[in-house]
Amino acid sequence: MPRVPSGDASFIHTLDGNFVDNAGRTLLLRGVNLSGSSKAPVNQPSQVLDRFWEEAKVGGESFIGRPLNLDDADEHLTRLRGWGFNMLRFPITWEALEHEGPGKYDHDFMDYTIEILRKCKAHGFKVYLNPHQDIWSRFSGGSGAPYWTLAACGFDPCTFSATQAAIIHCEYPTPASRNPAEMPAMIWSTNYGRLVSQTMFALFFGGSTFAPQCVIDGVNIQEYLQTHFANAFAKLAERVAAAGDLLDEVVIGWDSMNEPAEGLISWDDLNAYPQQQGSTLKKGTVPSPAQSFRLGMGQVQTLDNYSFGSMGPKRDGSVTIDPNGVKAWSDPSTEPGNIHPRWGWRRDPGWTLGKCIWALHNVWDVESGYVLQPDYFAHIPGTNEPAHFLRAFFLPQYTLYLKAIRAHHPRAIAFVQPPVFAQPPPIPEELLQGRACYSTHYYDGLTLVTRHWNWFNADALGLIRGKYSTQIQALRIGERAIRNSLQTQLGYLKADATQLGALPPTGPARYPTIIGEIGTPFDMDAKRSYGYTDGGKHKGDYSRQERALDASLNAADGENCLNWTVWTYCSDSSHPWGDGWNMEDLSLWCNDDIRAGEAERVSALRIPSKISMGSLAPAQASTFTISTLPTYSSPYASSSIGEEEPVQYEPASLLSFLTNGARAVRAFCRPWPIAVVGTPTNIQFDISKATFHLTLKVNAEDIPVDDEDDLVPGKKGLCKDSSLPTEIFLPLVHFASDTCLGKTLGSNVQDQFDDSMDIGQEGSSRSTSGTTTPRVYTASSLTLPVTSQMAQSPVIFKDDWYDIAVTASEGRVELLASQQKLLWFYTVPADEKEDKELTIEVRRSSGAIKASALGLGYTSESRARDGCAGWLEQAGLVGEGWCPEGCSIM
Repeated sequence: MPRVPSGDASFIHTLDGNFVDNAGRTLLLRGVNLSGSSKAPVNQPSQVLDRFWEEAKVGGESFIGRPLNLDDADEHLTRLRGWGFNMLRFPITWEALEHEGPGKYDHDFMDYTIEILRKCKAHGFKVYLNPHQDIWSRFSGGSGAPYWTLAACGFDPCTFSATQAAIIHCEYPTPASRNPAEMPAMIWSTNYGRLVSQTMFALFFGGSTFAPQCVIDGVNIQEYLQTHFANAFAKLAERVAAAGDLLDEVVIGWDSMNEPAEGLISWDDLNAYPQQQGSTLKKGTVPSPAQSFRLGMGQVQTLDNYSFGSMGPKRDGSVTIDPNGVKAWSDPSTEPGNIHPRWGWRRDPGWTLGKCIWALHNVWDVESGYVLQPDYFAHIPGTNEPAHFLRAFFLPQYTLYLKAIRAHHPRAIAFVQPPVFAQPPPIPEELLQGRACYSTHYYDGLTLVTRHWNWFNADALGLIRGKYSTQIQALRIGERAIRNSLQTQLGYLKADATQLGALPPTGPARYPTIIGEIGTPFDMDAKRSYGYTDGGKHKGDYSRQERALDASLNAADGENCLNWTVWTYCSDSSHPWGDGWNMEDLSLWCNDDIRAGEAERVSALRIPSKISMGSLAPAQASTFTISTLPTYSSPYASSSIGEEEPVQYEPASLLSFLTNGARAVRAFCRPWPIAVVGTPTNIQFDISKATFHLTLKVNAEDIPVDDEDDLVPGKKGLCKDSSLPTEIFLPLVHFASDTCLGKTLGSNVQDQFDDSMDIGQEGSSRSTSGTTTPRVYTASSLTLPVTSQMAQSPVIFKDDWYDIAVTASEGRVELLASQQKLLWFYTVPADEKEDKELTIEVRRSSGAIKASALGLGYTSESRARDGCAGWLEQAGLVGEGWCPEGCSIM
């Protein structure tokens, strides 16, 4: 690792493909999206039609309360911190900032956001803000842009359902026969292949090129939309900067637009839709762009219909859609004199309302329905130059946006997110300026769409990127093959980071990668985990979701060593409506999963209002968090937390708090290295064995910087030894002692607490001379002497908190039990040019904790049933739990 530039103690750098703290340690930033519920106002989840259109037409509702209610924010943030998370992706929609009209900002919402960010700071989080959207807007079936942007582009949103210009949840399947609870899984994403989304993204990114007649307030619609978008988020950045204590300390960067879409740009033939599955799902009706154009002008069309089966999408017939003459385009009478009476813009006379803008540009003829220029979007009009979306359209928009943000947040990390599964374009270093991160997304698509954890899967990303000539080549059967495939796919994405800074694709990345969204649905198999099937016998059983989520997050481990933010955490998640948006149900926690009566049985955990999870510790323990980075010493000293005293509490109360309401908690609350002296090269965690293994490399360049510590003579800022540790998060969920478990569940488990560490053969610390000396240590700290030998006998930590055996190749360790942290100190080579490899293993001494011991609602792991996958299991091709009883594919 090269020497880090100077900066504040809390400053995070982006160097050599990693996040790096100001001491030079490699950081892994892992956490969650807070929150999926931020897509809509508090009182307007996507299934609610009441006041939906009425509020939109007069400026919409405030988003205050998203993502959290200020009154209970500390409880939720404490839970997230207790799960080990140190990073939050913070979605904010354009609508939340500018819903009242063009240039009219919701300053009250911005001030509320600042208060939430201050709470994030108090709890020790880093945050990157995300301009969130899905299929453009709530009013086109997704989230993101204000209502008025659709009107500005000539649309009448109230007609979208009738023309299938968009599928809108609160009107599903039709406004006259609403049944939003029956909306199929992921059908909302098919809107990327419908008229509104395809048109809006074409105008936003390429209006000047493809729609030159669309002029409003004297500028092309592209400039109009992009400028308002950039200005809205720049206004938020200005407000956050004015708060004085948030930039870089908490808000470390800004994401680009969430999952941007190409729209029609680069479309080869408007009379056809792609035959191969791409990033746009084929499920339900699948119109070609030409059919969408005609539907938008009220014309009857017969569309292909698709189902999604075990091998992906398959055409299963056709459906005729009759808009009965209703048009998706606004009537000219809505803008007397070409001026909108509510929003105030002046439309150029050359932009005629009531007519499809693509007919206005002679792309097709309305009367005949004939497409005049089927390849209109494949080339720059009037030339033979191919229309390269990423280079010619995405990058200029991102440049405009990033410059607007950095006018107020100069050192912001530029999180770069291209369209789903697309490789980013080469982005010049002059724009990134040493501060960037590749923020791609990944979901196990088969599980997401089928809502079932299958015994087979496919290398979907490899298939989309042309690595296979047939689908069967991408097929993966069995647990090991699936897990390896997911890890390989995340490796593809990590390799894309070389595009940032425009480096050679074969060289190492300059910037880190974060998987900005990754997760799994919890409403699998007809919501069996909610007790909706089989007489309720599976209520609380999230074993299938656990297997799916563990496979995805395991993919970020191994040699990938990736940062991630799971999608999502919703404080108002519910079993009937999931995350409150288009029947998505991916929240890691749900109030409907709270175990009744447990809060009264287990001693209470007091939730502080102004301190981080790191401060929830006995007085003698450290209050270290990533945001404070104090000088390290051994033993750790207390640090001041203002007027509040550190909170004393029982480990059982913490474990109960962290598991109650959590879903598949063993999958996402997992051990990982938070900060590494050196660079992590391999992370392995086996849930079934409660065994964690870390391999890292370290060399002379990794000597931590610490101006407060003993210095090497003549080398200011270089420590003589590694007085800063590698920090490892060790969740109680996996490593709690039987004593802790017994108190949590109120069982009769024998108390195994011992004031001293149980040190037999394993516990004798080996000195550098080769002799062994029995020692007695406190329950909170164990020190091992530095040794050059490659193997240590395991050391047992066993008390009210933990029951673990730690084996390190060298060094000494300290356990901060109440912070769920293991600190590993070792010597960094001072003059060796080659990397030195070090390893550490942590395992629960008495084996993995069973799900039932954590009160997780299931007593044993599911096994593959007879038939379907039974013969594959007998043949050794699949492991336990694949395609269990009740297997079904949507």
